[in-house]
Amino acid sequence: MDAMLHISTLHYLVLGAALFLLGVIGVLTRRNVVVVLMSIELILNAVNLNLVAFSRYWGGLHGQVFAIFVITDAAAEAAVGLGILIAFFRNKETVNVDEVNLLKW
Repeated sequence: MDAMLHISTLHYLVLGAALFLLGVIGVLTRRNVVVVLMSIELILNAVNLNLVAFSRYWGGLHGQVFAIFVITDAAAEAAVGLGILIAFFRNKETVNVDEVNLLKW
């Protein structure tokens, strides 16, 4: 094994950018609320990956601590979002984004 595979910070940043791009495409093109919530989770995970990569690059723990807070926020967002989605589905029997006008005046 002469050539060891070295994964640099650039590799993590490219992966984070790809995840972020997939999440943005999912949010902008899909009409299903569940897929939109999953796309938002992809975006948050891309941000976490970048936070941890830069934290390791600079040698501190600030990015990792902030990533834990983002993970906690993402879990709360998913729980509240799915709760609202279940209530909406029971009321309107759809999860289509175009038909979600219940909160409008």
